[in-house]
Formats: sequence, C-alpha cells, structure tokens
Amino acid sequence: MNSKLAVFTVLIGITNIVYAQATVDLNDVTLGRFDQGKMWTFENPPVEYFQEEYGFNASQEWMDDIRMSALRFASWCSASFISESGLIMTNHHCSRSVVASVMNEGENFDDNGFYANSLSDERRVPDLFVDQLVKIVDITAEVKALGDIEADSALSVVEANYTKNEAWAGLKLETRTFYSGGKYSLYGFKTYDDIRLVLYPELALGFFGGDPDNFTFPRYNLDFSFYRAYDEEGNPLKPANYFEFNPDGAKEDEAVFIIGNPGSTGRYLTMSQLYYQRDISAPAIITYLKNRMDILLKVAEGMTDVYKKDSVTNMAFSLSNSNKAYAGRLDGLNDSYLMAKKEKKEQQVRSQVRLESVDPWNELEDNVKEASNLYGDLLFLSPNGLKGKVNQMIHLLFTYDQALKNEDESTITETKTKLEALIKGIDINLEGALFAKQLEELKEHSKGGYIENLLDGKAPYDRAKEVMEKSILLTDAEKFFKLKASRTGRESLMQFANVYAPRLQEIRLKYSAINEADEVLQEKVINAQFQLSGVGSPPDATFSLRIADGRVKGYNYNGTTAPYKTTYYGMYDRHYSNDQVFPWNLPERWKNPPMELLKQPLNFVCTADIIGGNSGSPVINKEGQVVGLVFDGNIESLPGFFIFDDTFNRTVSVHAGGIAAAVKYIYKATRLLPELNYE
Repeated sequence: MNSKLAVFTVLIGITNIVYAQATVDLNDVTLGRFDQGKMWTFENPPVEYFQEEYGFNASQEWMDDIRMSALRFASWCSASFISESGLIMTNHHCSRSVVASVMNEGENFDDNGFYANSLSDERRVPDLFVDQLVKIVDITAEVKALGDIEADSALSVVEANYTKNEAWAGLKLETRTFYSGGKYSLYGFKTYDDIRLVLYPELALGFFGGDPDNFTFPRYNLDFSFYRAYDEEGNPLKPANYFEFNPDGAKEDEAVFIIGNPGSTGRYLTMSQLYYQRDISAPAIITYLKNRMDILLKVAEGMTDVYKKDSVTNMAFSLSNSNKAYAGRLDGLNDSYLMAKKEKKEQQVRSQVRLESVDPWNELEDNVKEASNLYGDLLFLSPNGLKGKVNQMIHLLFTYDQALKNEDESTITETKTKLEALIKGIDINLEGALFAKQLEELKEHSKGGYIENLLDGKAPYDRAKEVMEKSILLTDAEKFFKLKASRTGRESLMQFANVYAPRLQEIRLKYSAINEADEVLQEKVINAQFQLSGVGSPPDATFSLRIADGRVKGYNYNGTTAPYKTTYYGMYDRHYSNDQVFPWNLPERWKNPPMELLKQPLNFVCTADIIGGNSGSPVINKEGQVVGLVFDGNIESLPGFFIFDDTFNRTVSVHAGGIAAAVKYIYKATRLLPELNYE
C-alpha cells in the first residue's frame, strides 16, 4: 500500500438523532403581539408602541441621531461612534479577521492584545471601512409606478435616478426590499475608510469560555474592540452624531434599544417550508457541520505545527458555532408549542385572504416536496474545501475526461493544473476521512438511488479506503495524466465522477427552477400578511439597520434563575473552577485584579430581538447613551430565526461598566478614559 494512504478509522463516527414532535391543540394557543419580532425599520418605527410600553417619546430628531450614530462594520458586523473624536466600538470577534494585517513582526495580538498609547500609534487597517446610514427614502411608489417590469430592474432605474440628485451625491446607494415587495427603500451611506485600531483585548478575554460557553448565559466575555475613524486630512474624525458612553451601564428592568444590522430571519416562512427545514435541511446541515468539526479537531490533535494547529482548531470552532445555531433552531422547530403558534398564524392569514386562482401555500408545499428529494445531494455533492479535496477532484475529473474526449486542449491544461494543485501536499489521512464521511452522509441523506451502486456492497469507510488505494491519480499522478481518453475509466475515482457531476448539474437546474418559483409564491404569501398587518409587524431581517427594543431582565433556566448581569468575580470563579485551562485561562496581567475591577458588571441580558449580524450593535438607553455592546444570544434565542418569544429569549451583551473598568484597571489606557466618561 502507498505510504500516503494511512488508515483513518479513528476519524470516523457520528451519532444519529431521531426527532419527534408532540401535538398541541390550536385552541390552547394564543398568538403573541410580537411573534414576528421587534426588528423595526427606521422608516417605520413603532413610536406609539414605545410611548405605550416605555413612556418614551421617540422623536424624529432622536431617531435620526441614533441612526447616524450607528455604523455598519465592513460587510459582516455592526458598530457605533462612541465619542466626539471618532472612537468606534464593535466586537472582538468582528475584528479577528482583520487585526492580523497590522501586526508587526514578533507581535501576537491574540496572546498579548493591543493598545495604542497615543494617536500616532493607532494603526490603519488596510481595506477596513465603516458605513454610516445618512439618508433613507421610501421608494415604494416610484418602483410600482414603473409598472410590470421586474422588481430588480425597477429598483435599478430608481436608484440610477437618485445618483443624479445632488442631495445624494458622494453617497453609496443601496436598495432594500421589505415584505417581498410590499415596501422598498433606498439607503444612502457615508463611507469612512481610514479606520485605525486603538484597543484589542487578548483572545483569552475576547473569547473567554470559547466554544463550550457559546450561546450561553451566565457569561463572562470581554468581547469588544476599539477603532477610530480619521478624516480625509488624516485627523481624528469629529462625527456630528455619536452615542455618549455611559460607564454606569444598563440597570435591571431598564428600557433599552439595540441599533444594528440583523442578518437574516425566516419569520414569514410557511408551515411547509418550516417542516422542510425541520425534517430535511436542518438535520442534514447539522450532520455536515458536526462531522467536519469532529474530523478537524481529531486532525488538530496530531499536529505539531502550532500555527497550522491553531488555524485548523479555529475552523473547527467556527463550524461548531454554526452547528449550535442550527441545532438551536432545530430544537425550536421541534417545539410543539412554537410550531402550533406558527400554524395558528398561518390559518388566521389564510382565512382572511381572497385567492384569485392559485393558492400559494399549496404551491409552496408541492415545491417543498420536490426540493426534499434534491437537498441531500445538493448539500453533500457540491464541491468545496470543507468536503475535502477528493470531492473536488471527482468533479474536476469529469471535466478533464470530457475535455479529453472532445480534444479541448485549453480545458485539459486548465483542469490538469487544478488537479495537480489539489494533489500537491495532500493530507491523505484527513482527505480519506472526509471522503468516507461524505459517502456516509450521502447514504443517509441522498434520495437519488445511486449511492448503493457506488458503495458496491461495502461500508462507506471500507469503500473510501479501497477507492483511494486504487486511485492512479492519488498514487501516481504522472501516470494518470498520460492516460488516453479511452483509458480514464481505469481511474477508481472516475466512476464517482461519472455519477456525481451529472447528478449535481441536474439537481442545480431543478433547484434553481424551484427557487425561482418559490420567490413568486413567497411574495404572494408575505404580501397577503402585509395587507393584513402592515408595518405593525416588522419585515424579515436583511442586514439593514434596525432598532429593537426590550428590557434588561434575567430569566429562569436549568432549575434556577439567571440574574440580569454577571461580574468579573464570576469570570475569575470560572477561570479557577476550570483549573485555569483553555478556554477559561487568563493572561498574566489579569492574574492579580484590583478589587475595583472584580465588583464591576461584565455581561448582561435583555429581551431585545437580535440575530446574526447584530454582533457589535450598541445597546442604548432612552437618553441615547450607550450602556452595552451586543455579542451573542442565549441558546434559547436560536428559534428566533422563525419566531420571536421573549419568555426565555435573551440578547447577551458586554456591560459598558465592564468595558470601562478593563480599559482603566487592566489596559491602563488612561487617554481613552475621558472618551468613556470614566475617571
């Protein structure tokens, strides 16, 4: 056997979970006022409700000020201006992908953090930018006045008209579609692209508790970082709008508002679409994520190169984060009471809708049935790095073989180069495990009827091992590339290529057609509800700026009560209770904290409505002061993808007092204290 073809039995293994759902009498279910959530747009804020609930008059002046004090951090997070000198606050985890670009030789921000002792020490981050939403206009009437042309085309026409308007000159224009075409808006952003790093805590603090504590509360995480925006002359920006930093932070039962960019929700999905997620897509995705996470962690155990090991481990943690998110969503989809609420809402809407001909709910259900037969293949056949190099080779082999038969020299050369790049430095142990796992996944989730033939009566692991040992491409690539078109069938991976590639192409075409049809049907469903509830129910999240309201409030969990806040005392207890080991270890300068730090609040929870994309969002009070920084939700918040219920759903934030205390007592960043109103 080729020495590269090591045994990978140790990397194989998965636990299958069987889900069941109890039934709930719809007569026992009461619809909530905010089941569709509280992610309000700035175009239609519920000012009367704010007055009713909080005794607070959210004037247009207040709304404009907080809108322009908030920021979109690059293309993946939220942020805010928090001082008159352009200081920006966002999460530590929003910064991890960019801070390495400003590290000098010998520096390690993950181990040691970073603090710029002076303005001149603040480091400009290449290609980093923030966007400030300075103008909004409702363009619904303008879009619909263009008649029957496609919505995307109509939006382009309207946007092009505004580019000629002097009031919008110099702004980045973006259109937004709400309620599947019930409402349209045009946004104008001011972009700042001279963004400099000011303070970045050590990874041990910014990711304290790591993956085990992710989506949990009580929590002890200093997940923040500071930047500063500079103007075109290279001076610190003097923004006209910013949140005053309140180091006293949030108080129990206080009304708070989160200003940020929630990414995506599915609160207007039909029941058939939710059942599809519950029974088909979510279990398959969880299988996919967990399998790769387990394999990567097992591979990392045997690595001696610290940097490679760290890279593989971080990738595994990222997958684990997604896995927890989908698992939490699946728990909600299997919650009979939550699903009964969705069922009752759908029945209510359908009973009030006058259908002209086609019933979009029924049509969507038919499409879901067809998609259910395709999804497993679509997910597990599609080539990407996480499915392994062997899967990528299989699809390239099909292209290469077709090019040989057609004597297409250009494609032959191009594909050969790609195959050689994949083979170079291949880790057969890892790739074998990924290939075997893919066969196992297809056996479980594919409905194509071909996998048994490919397995040839063998278990997935045994078949993967056999195929890879016989592969000419993997064992003697030079020999493979000398094969003529009539002889490529000798390659053991070729039989997979001749099935995988045509099957995937067929599925993609069918799935694309289903998605196109679904968009039209979904528009009819959502518009039907919009006609009934209007802007009283906010639209699904679209990574557009929203304001979400709630109260600072603890909750019952695990047979006890979670207080509304945690303190640094708790962080040190977590550190020592876990024997000071990763991910609860603390850097040296944190080992002897002053009493003034220990008693400070660190994290807190509130009932506001968030989802991914809200990371880095400021938590403000009625005075427009920032009292916290969003970084997570609890595990009970994860069904929030499709329904909002604040009984246990909580947003988890860093307390402003905890940030200020760390800046003063640990980082000794005295020049920042006036900007934080903390002496």
